[in-house]
Amino acid sequence: MLHSIVEIMTPFLLAGLGGLFTERAGVLNIALEGLMLIGAFSAAAVAGTSGNLLLGTVAAVGISATAAYLYATAALHLKANIFIAALAVNLLAIGGTQIAAHLLFGTKGVIEFAGFPSLPSISIPLLSSIPVFKDFFTDHSPFVYIAFLLVPISAWLLNATPFGMYVKAAGLNSTALFTRGVAEQKIKVLAITISGITCGLAGASLSFNLGAYVPNITSGRGWIALVAIFLGYKRPYGVFLVALLFAAAELAAQNAQGIAGAPASLLLAFPFFITFIGMIIFSALHALFLRLQEKNRY
Repeated sequence: MLHSIVEIMTPFLLAGLGGLFTERAGVLNIALEGLMLIGAFSAAAVAGTSGNLLLGTVAAVGISATAAYLYATAALHLKANIFIAALAVNLLAIGGTQIAAHLLFGTKGVIEFAGFPSLPSISIPLLSSIPVFKDFFTDHSPFVYIAFLLVPISAWLLNATPFGMYVKAAGLNSTALFTRGVAEQKIKVLAITISGITCGLAGASLSFNLGAYVPNITSGRGWIALVAIFLGYKRPYGVFLVALLFAAAELAAQNAQGIAGAPASLLLAFPFFITFIGMIIFSALHALFLRLQEKNRY
C-alpha cells in the first residue's frame, strides 16, 4: 500500500515544491493546475511521437517553464492582475491543449500512441534492502526519486543559500532586497519559473504513468498541491508529509470504489474533502497559536 501511495504522491509533491518557492517569494501561485496540465500534454505529445521519454520530459519542463515565465512577466512587469493572469493560465491550459490535440492529432479526447515508451522502474540497492525504506526506494519511476531529491534540495536552497534569502526577503521584506541592489520582481519571476519546471515534471509523471494523455488528467492536483504548501507550514519537509497524506486519501478513495452503494462522485471527491478538513484544522490551529501569542505578550 505504501508503495502505491508514494507513486500517487509524486505529482502533488513536485507541484507543491515549486509552488513553495512562489509562496515564500510572496506570490500565491494559483496557476499550478494549468502548468501541470501543459506539462502533461507536452510530455505525452513529444514522447508519443518521438518514442523518447527523455525528450518528452524536456519538452514538458521547457514548455511549462516558458508558460510560467510569460505568466510572471505579464503579472509583474506588465502589471496585470496576478490572480486574473493565473486563472488565464488555467483556462488557456484547458482550452489550449484541446485545440492543440485537435490540430496535431485530430482529436479532442484521449490521445494514445502505439508503442508509447514504458516508464522504467528503478530500485536503490542499499536503501531498498532496509525494511523501513523498502517501499520508498523499490521499483519506482524516476520521477519519484526526483521528487524525493528535490525535497532536501529545496530546503537547502531556501535556508542555506543567498538565493533562498532573496526569495524569503521578496515575500517578507522587499526593502532588504533594495538595499542589496537586488530587483524584487526578478526574484519573483524566477520563483514562478521554478514552479513551472516542477509542474512540468509533475505533469510528465502523470502522462507517462498512464501511457497517454487524457483531458483534465491533473484532476485538481494543482489545487491540492497549493493547499499542501500551507498545511506543510511552507516548509519542504512539511509539504512532503502533507502530500503523502493526500496520496493516502486518494488511494483510499480508489480502493473504496468497489464498495457497494458508495456513489462514484462521492469517492472521487474524497481527496478534496480531506483537503477541506485539513484547511479547517490548519486555520483553527493557526488562530489558536496567534491567540496564545497575544496572551503571552500581556
